[in-house]
Amino acid sequence: MQLKIMPKKKPLSAGRVPLILLLCQMISALEVPLDPKLLEDLVQPPTITQQSPKDYIIDPRENIVIQCEAKGKPPPSFSWTRNGTHFDIDKDPLVTMKPDSGTLIINIMSEGKAETYEGVYQCTARNERGAAVSNNIVVRPSRSPLWTKEKLEPIILRNGQSLVLPCRPPIGLPPPIIFWMDNSFQRLPQSERVSQGLNGDLYFSNVLPEDTREDYICYARFNHTQTIQQKQPISVKVISAKSNRERPPTFLTPEGNASNKEELRGNVLSLECIAEGLPTPIIYWIKEDGTLPMNRTFYRNFQKTLQIIQVSEADSGNYQCIAKNALGAIHHTISVTVKAAPYWIMAPQNLVLSPGEDGALICRANGNPKPRISWLSNGVPIEIAPDDPSRKIDGDTIIFSNVQERSSAVYQCNASNEYGYLLANAFVNVLAEPPRILTSANTLYQVIANRPAFLDCAFFGSPLPTIEWFKGAKGSALGEDVYGLHENGTLEIPVAQKESTGTYTCVARNKLGMAKNEVNLEIKDPTRIIKQPEYAVVQRGNTVSFECKVKHDHTLIPTVTWLKDNCELPNDGRFTVDKDHLVVAEVSDDDGGTYTCVANTTLDSVSASAVLSVVAPTPTPAPIYDVPNPPFDLELTDQLDKSVQLSWTPGDDNNSPITKFIIEYEDAMHEAGLWHHQTEVPGTQTTAQLKLSPYVNYSFRVMAENSLGRSLPSEASEQYLTKAAEPDKNPMTVEGLGSEPDNLVITWKPLNGFESNGPGLQYKVSWRQKDGDDEWTSVVVANVSKYIVSGTPTFVPYLIKVQALNDVGFAPEPAVVMGHSGEDLPMVAPGNVHVNVVNSTLAEVHWDPVPLKSIRGHLQGYRIYYWKAQSSSKRNRRHIEKKILTFQGSKTHGMLPGLEPFSHYTLHIRVVNGKGEGPASPDRVFNTPEGVPSAPSALKIVNPTLDSLTLEWDPPSHPNGILTEYTLKYQPTMASRQVDIATQGWFIGLMCAVALLILILLIVCFIRRNKGGKYPVKEKEDAHADPEIQPMKEDDGTFGEYSDAEDHKPLKKGSRTPSDRTVKKEDSDDSLVDYGEGVNGQFNEDGSFIGQYSGKKEKEPAEGNESSEAPSPVNAMNSFV
Repeated sequence: MQLKIMPKKKPLSAGRVPLILLLCQMISALEVPLDPKLLEDLVQPPTITQQSPKDYIIDPRENIVIQCEAKGKPPPSFSWTRNGTHFDIDKDPLVTMKPDSGTLIINIMSEGKAETYEGVYQCTARNERGAAVSNNIVVRPSRSPLWTKEKLEPIILRNGQSLVLPCRPPIGLPPPIIFWMDNSFQRLPQSERVSQGLNGDLYFSNVLPEDTREDYICYARFNHTQTIQQKQPISVKVISAKSNRERPPTFLTPEGNASNKEELRGNVLSLECIAEGLPTPIIYWIKEDGTLPMNRTFYRNFQKTLQIIQVSEADSGNYQCIAKNALGAIHHTISVTVKAAPYWIMAPQNLVLSPGEDGALICRANGNPKPRISWLSNGVPIEIAPDDPSRKIDGDTIIFSNVQERSSAVYQCNASNEYGYLLANAFVNVLAEPPRILTSANTLYQVIANRPAFLDCAFFGSPLPTIEWFKGAKGSALGEDVYGLHENGTLEIPVAQKESTGTYTCVARNKLGMAKNEVNLEIKDPTRIIKQPEYAVVQRGNTVSFECKVKHDHTLIPTVTWLKDNCELPNDGRFTVDKDHLVVAEVSDDDGGTYTCVANTTLDSVSASAVLSVVAPTPTPAPIYDVPNPPFDLELTDQLDKSVQLSWTPGDDNNSPITKFIIEYEDAMHEAGLWHHQTEVPGTQTTAQLKLSPYVNYSFRVMAENSLGRSLPSEASEQYLTKAAEPDKNPMTVEGLGSEPDNLVITWKPLNGFESNGPGLQYKVSWRQKDGDDEWTSVVVANVSKYIVSGTPTFVPYLIKVQALNDVGFAPEPAVVMGHSGEDLPMVAPGNVHVNVVNSTLAEVHWDPVPLKSIRGHLQGYRIYYWKAQSSSKRNRRHIEKKILTFQGSKTHGMLPGLEPFSHYTLHIRVVNGKGEGPASPDRVFNTPEGVPSAPSALKIVNPTLDSLTLEWDPPSHPNGILTEYTLKYQPTMASRQVDIATQGWFIGLMCAVALLILILLIVCFIRRNKGGKYPVKEKEDAHADPEIQPMKEDDGTFGEYSDAEDHKPLKKGSRTPSDRTVKKEDSDDSLVDYGEGVNGQFNEDGSFIGQYSGKKEKEPAEGNESSEAPSPVNAMNSFV
């Protein structure tokens, strides 16, 4: 709450008398300001802040929520009465109260019926300062009863007779909306001849043969429960007569020459007259001794219904309806009386007083008849409430005098008559509070010189404080009559000058204390335009410049803006703005107008304007070859429901013939400002017949096109609103998916406004279980894209259809789509899980499928979780890593690749649907066999000598089994420090002799072979074999079966022993690297391994410089166990 601000200013007497604002003891309320710090320690009686409506109609399918919220200090407690007696919510397990609130929640969705809790409820909020009460809240469940069964005989009548088809809908709560449709859910057309009355009956002033049909159906729509009930179809047959005798009008409703109508103030007054006759009568309305109120009078139902909104007592009187046709006229007088439920003239206001003060609560209401005023204190009739000597009741006023703290209470004023009641709570809060100033300390006010300055001093206190203002550190009092003081404590300086700058102090005093606050005032120089733009005349195509020089206070930063004809400058590169100038280049006729320079600061704004006139240049312009000028004079003719003729006058073609016209349309109702392509016509044509859609507010424009391009659009044509029709299509993308296990969410892509074809676009959503015998359940919803069906069984197939409708009728029958209600987690784990180990890295898993009913959703597949058992030391270091492998669909087996040899594995399987995973199967354990070990993790040489060395190595990182032996390969090399004998002369000579000897032997062998003789070349070669090229056999034996073919090849030329004396690892056919690195494979969809092993060998490149050193021919291999 805030201290009420009274804008009236009190005149001050002349002289140096301190300015004192004496806020006298007031009859009106002093409210507590809404300052959080202030409210923390101020006690306050309860105030009702939110409550349910007086007539509260509930949905019996949902929990009942009866609202009651209140504030107060200390926070109030809440209690309820039901039908005038205490309502003990603790005894009813279905009723709970929200924490820190009085709102009741009655849980009838789990059990119980809404009818059980029908009644009149009232909430009371109470604390130590009093009790506030709510209105009487009448709780009633909505009702949508079925039509009573009745046998309707066919109606047979002659052409031209009148007819009334009764509807007589069931009495519901609230009353239903009535409309007539046929079996195809199409609204029956209505006109001046056929119309529906306010009571729901269908009236025919005269019947025609085309009125013959067997499906006149009255529908009742109960909006509160979103249900529609229908009456049995009525069959009407009209027999053609040879001659139809014309007759003057007579009234079908109301009956007789006069009737009475009573309506409540503020409601809508609806008067109805429906007449029969041949030809069809026309209805007129007048008010006797008066005129119908403008802006509040509306005609409905082909002028058969007169409506006056916001009716008041002045609308009482006699209204006359006149029915006229060619054979005569009749009239009916309706005498209208406007009554009024109570309405406030002055509702009581909260009153804050200090001890010893006086005050009053005033409660004034009016109505017809005059309401009776009664008072309550803390919810108890004041006649039986505890006596308070400080109060006196005088009709609609309670007068308080010399109040004390015990006088604090909450008073209720009840104004009632036979048409309703008003109930208002107003508290009297007696407080003794020293003054508090609520304006922030040291607030800075900045004001332009010679303008008013307002310095705030918001305050609170009880009794009400007096306010004084001082200026300056010495506390000189403000006593000159140039100052004004407002009742809210604000100090006004009417004309602030430079000397007004300084510090001002506000002091608030009452008998309980004093408070003060300082604020600062700065006076700024006004902003001025010292060089204004000047009137200019410029020839078309030239450049013009306007100057605007601004002077301002040095502490303020101005912003200079240029306007043209009070609008922003065109978004055109020809307009440039610098510090003091606006420059317009290549001026055109459209640039003429008023240019305004606006200089703004945070405190003030000034402007100056100049006019620009554009004149034609003196030389005669050359011929223009340009795009056409826009067409003009657009006209609409032959206006039909679905077509219209558009004609126009072409603009100048600018010396290039027009080749075609482009026509665009705008739908001002649904997509205002957006133009769409309609059609194109040849350039020789100036009219076009345009096809239209229903319920579109069309505007058209035309553009011309020649070889140089397209013209600007023409001005828009007049608007043409086509008649509404039923939708011709239904929503697309209809789906049904559950978001929860017990619901079905039906979604669709709504029609856009253009596709609606009429007002009141809605959707009829229908559903039923696919495999059940249930009828379709339907609901009509607003123009939304989703509807949630609750309470469905889990994962059940549903048939769904969504049909569009509007106020005219229904779209064609929609297609049926299938959906499912919501999924839930599977209930059963896969059974009979067993594992078949294929090899050391691959295993095959089999399981039995889960029953489909237990999956409770779309089967996504099966998911295998498997993990390797860790040693106790590793288990302490890290969490066990589980691997996951998912098999899509309904597979019942799969392969687990990439297992580690010689390991202990555990696995289980879960079935997966769209909601998630089901329970796990029991764990299954399996072991993988041994596999090939990895290489030793390290190898080094220690203690080398001339004839021996010692090797040390670390075990492999992955033994993949129990290690049984290590295999070592080595290859001696020539020491790099020996003399290179390939460069010695004796060696060269020896090699030449050997070569010559071999050549001679080959020649001899060739000669002997030609002669047919035999020469034991093999034996000779063995006998004279060069030791350089013979493989060495050690006496201690080598294992020939493990020798590699490359072991007997000589070393590559120029090889060297590594300087660090480490032995290089030789390639081997048995190398683990050949199996490990050369795997090029993949897994198929069930996880089985489909790759193959391929060995790879890499040879070391030759090192260093080449030499003629003899290569060593020896490769020996020893085994060490």
